[in-house]
Amino acid sequence: MAGAQTFDPRRDPRDRGVRRRRRADRAALRGARAGPAGAARLARAGRRSGGRDGVLSRRALILAAGAALAAPAPVRADGPRRIVVLGGDLVEIVFALGAGDRVVGTDDTGRHPAAAAALPKVGYLRRFGPEGVLSLAPDLVLANPAAGPETALDQLRAAGLPVALAPGGEGWPSVPPKIAFVGDLLGLAPEAARLSARLDAEMARLATRIADVPDPPSVLFLISLGRGAPMASGGGTAADAMIALAGARNAVTGFDGFKPLSAEALTGLAPDALLLPDHAAEAVGGGQAALALVGLAGTPAGRAGRVVVMDALKLLGFGPRTPEAVRELAMALHADMADRL
Repeated sequence: MAGAQTFDPRRDPRDRGVRRRRRADRAALRGARAGPAGAARLARAGRRSGGRDGVLSRRALILAAGAALAAPAPVRADGPRRIVVLGGDLVEIVFALGAGDRVVGTDDTGRHPAAAAALPKVGYLRRFGPEGVLSLAPDLVLANPAAGPETALDQLRAAGLPVALAPGGEGWPSVPPKIAFVGDLLGLAPEAARLSARLDAEMARLATRIADVPDPPSVLFLISLGRGAPMASGGGTAADAMIALAGARNAVTGFDGFKPLSAEALTGLAPDALLLPDHAAEAVGGGQAALALVGLAGTPAGRAGRVVVMDALKLLGFGPRTPEAVRELAMALHADMADRL
């Protein structure tokens, strides 16, 4: 037909996009064949292939998964050397075992020690992006069971990257298994056994000194406040476990987990003390401001101005700093016992 234009795929922007994705897929395949050392190449391929929100292209992930199955990454005799750790409790364990130099990145909860806080971050524990992890070229991802979403973990596995999920659980009994797990994984089992023994001895000493508290105070723990109804801790939480370890009792007894409570319900609990994580106190201008905000001014805690604010990860993380956290909380709740703790 006269005047008709001939279709030229080289001028079609959609076709150019296809060619770009194919080039990225080939780069991803080469990276996956190289094992975890090629993970950064895979991450760059995902960016070029139009991945959004840290999600790699489906084709790149399929190619990487196939290559990873065909050519698994070699395992070092001395354990992994480039680790991304998801979970502040696990970060602290790795550093306490003297293996902090192996960590190349963490999620946002990896704030202690200072060397961990300075490392690259890959996002929030429960919403991390796999592309950020892969860009660090790790040979292992060590993850708290709360890490997610699951699709992100699946993408890491599909790229041929080993993902090790640590044991879960709340309370002090969960700590020694986590330490042993990390020690075995890193080839540091003797160091892990020594660390667990030392921490167990500290906890036993504290338990002995706290056991004879004559009148345990009631403590209300709020995980958040300032936006909507305050979220209070019932039973079965890390906060509930810490309150008991410090020789006190949870003011909330009617439910497990966390639930929003009205100002009237909070007042009716009549707590002797209010316990807050640091981020919740900072959000409302400090602990004393929190007492007035949630209507606790007329309670025993409010009349005494008794508010305890603690580092959230130290308080709730259940890791190497837990004995320190128990001592700090017990001293705040039992002023007359300070010289014994």
